[in-house]
Amino acid sequence: MTDPSTTRAGADPAPAPSTDRRRPVVLALMLAMGLAALDGTIVSTAVPQIVGDLGGLSVFSWLFAGYLLAVTVTLPVYGKLSDTFGRKPVLVAGTVLFLVGSLLCAAAWDMASLIAFRVVQGLGGGALQGTVQTIAADLYPLKERPRIQARLSSVWAASSIAGPAAGGLLAGYADWRWIFLINLPVGLLALWLISRHLVEPTRTRADAPETREAAPRARVRVDWAGALAIFATGALLITALVQGGVAWPWLSAPSLGLLGGAAALAALTVVIERRAAEPIIPGWVWRRRTIAAVNLSLGALGLLMVAPTVFLPTYAQSVLGLGPIAAGFVLSSWTLSWPIAAALSNRVYSRIGFRLTAVLGISLALVLLLAFPFLPFPGEAWQPALLMLLLGGALGLFQLPLIVGVQSTVPYEERGTTTASVLFCRQVGQSVGAALFGAVANGVLAARLGGTGDLDALARSLDTPGSLTAEAADHLRRAVDAAVDYVYLGAAAAAALALLALLTLAPRHFPVLEEEGEGEERKGERRGAE
Repeated sequence: MTDPSTTRAGADPAPAPSTDRRRPVVLALMLAMGLAALDGTIVSTAVPQIVGDLGGLSVFSWLFAGYLLAVTVTLPVYGKLSDTFGRKPVLVAGTVLFLVGSLLCAAAWDMASLIAFRVVQGLGGGALQGTVQTIAADLYPLKERPRIQARLSSVWAASSIAGPAAGGLLAGYADWRWIFLINLPVGLLALWLISRHLVEPTRTRADAPETREAAPRARVRVDWAGALAIFATGALLITALVQGGVAWPWLSAPSLGLLGGAAALAALTVVIERRAAEPIIPGWVWRRRTIAAVNLSLGALGLLMVAPTVFLPTYAQSVLGLGPIAAGFVLSSWTLSWPIAAALSNRVYSRIGFRLTAVLGISLALVLLLAFPFLPFPGEAWQPALLMLLLGGALGLFQLPLIVGVQSTVPYEERGTTTASVLFCRQVGQSVGAALFGAVANGVLAARLGGTGDLDALARSLDTPGSLTAEAADHLRRAVDAAVDYVYLGAAAAAALALLALLTLAPRHFPVLEEEGEGEERKGERRGAE
């Protein structure tokens, strides 16, 4: 691998297994990733049937919020556990927990129980998301990692397209409970493949993390206090972001109380983590320039991704007049180019480096996001679809080099924590983006139309035939168009923040660890900040 990044000693503890041995493990990883990705989208089209059977219309949004909350807050915990106890036991335990949650969801008797069991699913989903990405980096040397990451990206893209369709079909022609029961055979197959074929390298004391340098037989201590503090902080923060402006006003007592509580718990978490022998989120995650830059950049990526994933379908239906299926195809165009660009990104970063490749990708994304407000009104469907196709390619060049690059700067025993850290920041960015851009869109609508703006309510009005005069409908469409334009400008600002983080924080050459001499004693591990 001829990469311009700086190369340092500190290889993985064992060579990557042969291609034949990797194939069943890769299949298991793709199945596990498919479970986690599919479950985030498959429920959406079955909500009417679920509410009709169980009731609870006023709280059904927690079917999604509860799952998102559990996945997000457990990511750093599972990352640390995978570094401490190994990837295999964490992935097996997470898969079992996910399947138990799926079975419980299928047996739910009311909306409250279904929401609670969705949280159980999310607790397992956090292990699936983070550990799968970490094992993928363990299995493949640096030169081959884009291939497996592109496969995982393809699974995620296919799930985002197939999920709503599968949910609607199962709910309409079978029963909504099959949405959860279908996870069982897929998950059991993944579990069998992992248990049978995933063999982790034997770790010696030389492979131990820098925080475990005591006696050779010292008992492993898990920072359960830190894990609980992180969970509580994330729970309050995600609840405030998801429900603020929806269940209650942003400046109301519930919002301010939740945000204030999250801030207080965040300060307590910092104190606990500084005192812990083996913190869940070690200080080096933010002290090392490379990891800190990637954390901030992927947090900004999560924020900007909200614009197309949440608001583009509304734009396509309300402004362009497309049906739900056609609107979905407009959005899905970026899921075609993203994995292709990701798979080819190694041809770019092997020549110009991880940082410059990511800078190129996010710069293109910035231009494309700024171009969206200049689309004509009402325009044609191919115009936003083309922008999304190009945007997917740009973000494929941006995200994958950063993930592969940052995983390559840390040794085996720090890779789980590092991977979980960047995924956690991306998830938090998505939650912040949903709240922030929702407030922006509703604010623009309120300014254009007077009174209180509600994008969802206006979209439903435009979708109801005969409910509006032609003049009123045109006025509402222009207001929705303006609201989505401002959201895309906000997404462009997030892209600019990611670009700024890379240019000011990321080193010009990522300090990649050597891959030669695997199994030898590490002499060049980094213990301080990069």
